[in-house]
Amino acid sequence: MITLGIETSCDETAIALYDSDKGLVGESVFSQIELHSEYGGVIPELASRDHCQRIIQIYNQALGAIDPSEIDYIAYTAGPGLLGTLLIGENFAQGLAIALNKPLIPINHLEAHLMAPFLSTGDISFPFLTLLVSGGHSLIIDVEAFNKYKILGQSRDDAVGEAFDKVAKLIGLGYPGGPEIEKISKNGDSKKFDFPQPMLHSPNYDFSFSGLKTAVLYTVQGIQEIDKQIQADIAASFQHVVTEVLIKKVTKALEDTGRKSIVMTGGVAANKLLRDKITVLRDKLNINVLYPPLAHCTDNAAMVAYLGSLKYDQAEYNLFSQARPRWSLES
Repeated sequence: MITLGIETSCDETAIALYDSDKGLVGESVFSQIELHSEYGGVIPELASRDHCQRIIQIYNQALGAIDPSEIDYIAYTAGPGLLGTLLIGENFAQGLAIALNKPLIPINHLEAHLMAPFLSTGDISFPFLTLLVSGGHSLIIDVEAFNKYKILGQSRDDAVGEAFDKVAKLIGLGYPGGPEIEKISKNGDSKKFDFPQPMLHSPNYDFSFSGLKTAVLYTVQGIQEIDKQIQADIAASFQHVVTEVLIKKVTKALEDTGRKSIVMTGGVAANKLLRDKITVLRDKLNINVLYPPLAHCTDNAAMVAYLGSLKYDQAEYNLFSQARPRWSLES
């Protein structure tokens, strides 16, 4: 059984094919980073246009030698995400459904991230916690079973990846900010600037990063000239605070729920400092830590195709729009 996956929720045009017997058998991804870099963030209109221009090429690359008639199901990201970009993927999926006479499976982008670490093994062991951290989301999720999710904590303002992007722009780094800050932080002093650790001692699992971002802004405004060393020190101090907050919240969630496994997913989960701190936590609490491969931490269609293969019983030939810019895991 082969499931085609389509991902266009933001700024990656991605298509993949997952065989329930062989695993991932085809994948192609195009990132729009270069397109949006001069703006320091994603421009929805430009993203939608670029998806339109590239999606057929990406489809052909992913398909390779596989005959389209071999596809059994078509899964696509229906939300959450940018409405315009979601519709590009959905319209393409619907066109394929008509041409191939195949049923469709709308996929929740967040749920696909939850399942991404199991792509290579197919062996899912419930229950577990998930820390999903990306440019659009910051969530701690309790995964009790398949289709049974509870959001324990989330950002009340900026997503953590968005905070990385904005801070990077404040100190003159490129986009996306996460890799840029991580790179320059290696030469910085993480104790140089005493940035606040927002909501660190709150009784819940929620995050807040807008105040931290503002603290960096005021720091930058108070410095007459930001040289390379100051730039590195600010980046390192910011990265230290963000990862400390994430670890403290995850620790509390693990201790309170008694879960013995945690899935780390989303683009920010590729951050090495965060991974190093999670490793220390793993050894301290004697827990299992699961990551997708680095290529599948960020947005991709492989996780969409894989989740679609698990939801084959929900497939139907339905050409009504299912696109949902906001789509909670709990709904």
